[in-house]
This record gives sequence, C-alpha cells and structure tokens, in this order.
Amino acid sequence: MTPKHKIINDPVYDGFLNIDDPLILQLIDHPYLQRLRRIKQLGMADLVYPGAVHSRFSHSLGALNLMCRALDVLRSKGIEISDDECRAAKAAILLHDIGHGPGSHTLENIIVHVPHETVTQLLMQHINRQLGGQLDTAIAIFNNQYHKHFLHQLVSSQLDMDRLDYLSRDSYFTGVREGIVGTDRIIYMLNVKDDELVVDEKGIYSVEQFLISRRLMYWQVYMHKTVVAAEIMLRNFFQRAIQLGHAFTTHSGLGFFINAETTIDQRAMQADESLLHRFAQLDDNDLYQCLKESHDDPILDLIRQALLGRRLLSVTFSDQPFTQSQVEQQRNRLATIQGSRDATRGIDPQTLAHYLVGTGELRNRSYDFNDHEIKVLRKDGTCLPIAQVSDQLDRHFLQKTVTKHYLFFPKTI
Repeated sequence: MTPKHKIINDPVYDGFLNIDDPLILQLIDHPYLQRLRRIKQLGMADLVYPGAVHSRFSHSLGALNLMCRALDVLRSKGIEISDDECRAAKAAILLHDIGHGPGSHTLENIIVHVPHETVTQLLMQHINRQLGGQLDTAIAIFNNQYHKHFLHQLVSSQLDMDRLDYLSRDSYFTGVREGIVGTDRIIYMLNVKDDELVVDEKGIYSVEQFLISRRLMYWQVYMHKTVVAAEIMLRNFFQRAIQLGHAFTTHSGLGFFINAETTIDQRAMQADESLLHRFAQLDDNDLYQCLKESHDDPILDLIRQALLGRRLLSVTFSDQPFTQSQVEQQRNRLATIQGSRDATRGIDPQTLAHYLVGTGELRNRSYDFNDHEIKVLRKDGTCLPIAQVSDQLDRHFLQKTVTKHYLFFPKTI
C-alpha cells in the first residue's frame, strides 16, 4: 500500500513542505495540533499590523520545515542521526507550541496557573499514551533528556528552528522588513562539535543579522505600544471577571475556567485529565465569544466594547520610571472624564482607575549568556562563543538589556 503523502505550500519560504512520515502526518491531524489553526501567532498584534493573523499552526509547520532542512544538512556533513532520531526531532518541534491557550502569551497564567511549556509537556504525554509510546524519544529531546544534546538545541536554544521560523514568519505577515533573517544560509552553516550545535565560521554574518533582527522585532512588533495597550486591556478584562466570579454563559469553553471556584494549576490538571482535555479545546474563538457577551458589570462592558471597537488605551514609554505624581495626574483626568459619562457614573473611581491607569516595564535582551551560547566553528576546528568572534556584536551589545517603562491611561471612555 502506498504511504500517505502530503505537500504543503508555505509562502514564507516560497516552497513546499513534503511529508511522508506516518507518525508526523498523524500528529498533524491530531485535534491538539489542529486547534492551533484557531490561535493567532501574534495575539493582539493584528490591531497594529492587519496582516498578522497567521496562526500557531502555520508556525508549527514552518518550524517543522526548517527542522527537516537542518537535519538533512547535518546528516550531509557526516553527523550521525538515525531515522528514528530524525522522526523524534521533527515530532518535538511540531508539538512545541501545543500548550498555548487563547490569546497566546497575553493570557498566560490567567486562564490556568500553568506555564504553556508545562501544558505542552502534559499534552505530549497524553498523545504519547494514545500512540503507545511512539513519542518517548521526542519527549526526551524536548525535555533535554536525550543523550544527543544538539537535537534539543534544534528545538530549544538561542538559534533553534522555533526562533528562526517565528522571526521570518512574523516579519513576512507584519511587513516589518527589519525582521528578515537569512534562514537558508544559517541552516546550511549549522554543524555539530562535541555534541553542541554550532555555526560554521562562514555563517557568522547571518547569525549577527539574526540577533539584530530579533531585537528590532521585539520593539517594532512584539512590544509595540499599541499591542501593549491591547494586551493590558485583555488581561484586565479577564482579571476583572475572575475577581467578580463573573458567570459567563460559555460554560463549556473559556467561561468554565474563568468561573472555576478553585485555582486550576499543574497539580489539578495532572489529577484530573478532563481539565487538560477541556483546555486543549480552547482557542481564540472562545476568547472573542466572551468579549461579545454583554455584562452587568460596567467595567467589564466598558473594556470589552473598547477592545472590539479598537478604542485602546494610550501607552507612553520612558527610559525612567513614571512618578506617582504622573500616575495621579492621569487618575484625576480619568475621574473628570468619568463624571461626564453616564455609563460609568456610580463606579468607585479608584476601582475604575485600577483597570484603566497604571504603570509597568518591558525588558528586551536579544542574547542570554546563560542559555546555550551560540558558538562558531572556526576553520582550525576550534569553537568560540560568537561574542569573541564577531566584529559587529561584542559582549557589551549582546548582554545589554533594554528597559522601557510605560504609563497607560485612557484617551476617553
């Protein structure tokens, strides 16, 4: 019998992803992975970049595409990787994001008090039981418990297939050209030395561009002030609902978790697998269903209508923390606006200000010296960290953490 074969077109790489491995095809068709079609990769970023509606499913397939290429390159250079190890590495990267919930990072630890990485592991273990242990090696690679460390680095490191794909994909769909990465060249320059994933010396310029692009994408896309405003409003909406014990009518979806009388954490999910299964059915549709409900609480109704109508909070960035006086100025201004709006009269001004005025900070560091440093394989066979080899990115640049303080407040209500 001829094995099933799929060809998937990917506009980001202007080519095709050919899949003929039965296990990989089975994973792609699994409901846990198919759910990612309905979760946007960039959360609220489409409120700034209308084209940024690509899904975590397309990102997962893109990361799989790059993993296939990287494994082929390494094997062509004489690195010993068996067919079973290739399959396991592909499965690990394909499933690396299945633990994300609605809103992606925005609602992390709000819907459930479990990091998405932990949910991913729980879901992978569940699928593994369904498949009779076929994911044992994939899970070991994902958890960095497999004896070939470089396979884990392909899945999770500072130069992994996840980062390479999301930078290229997010740049493509937002139109932010500064995020373009020389993905093909980086992959062709990958190598292994002493069980560590390294980059051949000829690929150093492409890695430099990758690190610079990552920093630029964080400020231009992931931490854009309007995206930050939308994320604050979305988080505050659900935190308000949880505080009130608000009964959403969507009991079978996101409302089930918001209305829960007890905290749902990792222990609860492990003790009751039905909670894990319920979570694995959630997607962005559930999020918007909650936002479209009318509410008796005027604060909830105010935030949801503002989000749906894109009437977002203002966000001001500063290199220095905002003073209490600056915060109070915006709270007083809000009280003045509130007094002229019938829908918010009678609400405690301090309560309203808690959700609409506040401060925070964002930090961005494009490189982490404590997390699998990117190493360059020189022609003489020696390996050195990129900070010692690059003439563009010295240690000062790489370790610099950029901190921006922000103040959020309403333009009007």
